[in-house]
Amino acid sequence: MKMAIVLVSGGMDSCITAAMARAENDELAFLHISYGQRTEARERRAFNDIADHYGVEKRLDISIEHLAKIGGSSLTDDKIKVTEADLESKEVPTSYVPFRNANMLAIAVTWAEVIGANAIYIGAVAEDSSGYPDCRPEFYEAFQRTIDTGTKPDTRITIRTPIIELSKAEIVMKGIELDAPLHLTWSCYRSEEFACGTCDSCALRLKGFTQAGIMDPILYST
Repeated sequence: MKMAIVLVSGGMDSCITAAMARAENDELAFLHISYGQRTEARERRAFNDIADHYGVEKRLDISIEHLAKIGGSSLTDDKIKVTEADLESKEVPTSYVPFRNANMLAIAVTWAEVIGANAIYIGAVAEDSSGYPDCRPEFYEAFQRTIDTGTKPDTRITIRTPIIELSKAEIVMKGIELDAPLHLTWSCYRSEEFACGTCDSCALRLKGFTQAGIMDPILYST
């Protein structure tokens, strides 16, 4: 029996990754990790809505507030402004949370060893990696080696990044193909009521829907 853990932030990419994991496994366990981000409550609501949609009973909602205490990101530090998106920039944006995905994967691996899951799905996208170093394929290849080295000899846990090579438009189309509940997702870094439309996450999301020729089902303030 194949069981997989899916890291579900509540955003579009993690929702579509969950839909793909559902098609490839017998049982899913959803993991949501809060780290003191501005839209924490809204993301948690999206996580639970997506879990309800897929009937996932194994859920783990964990807070790693040390990332907020450490700071260094506009998502966790109110003194740092969430900048307007610049999709042409190759600079690391203020919304980058230092080494966040490694912290999340470490928790997922711990849970996987305990419940006997043999895969961890994460909705990383290489198109984002020009700004977010922990979205690059080579990061996940390196972390896979860490898992293989640092777990029990009989443990077999594989990191799955099924959308990492897709463009945002292709991700949207995959979501439509799988009938993923995109209307339940939340991607905005700034707001919990209406998506701002101009932060990095909103801009990338809107770019994908626009290029796919499909209307985004969530509400925007702009």
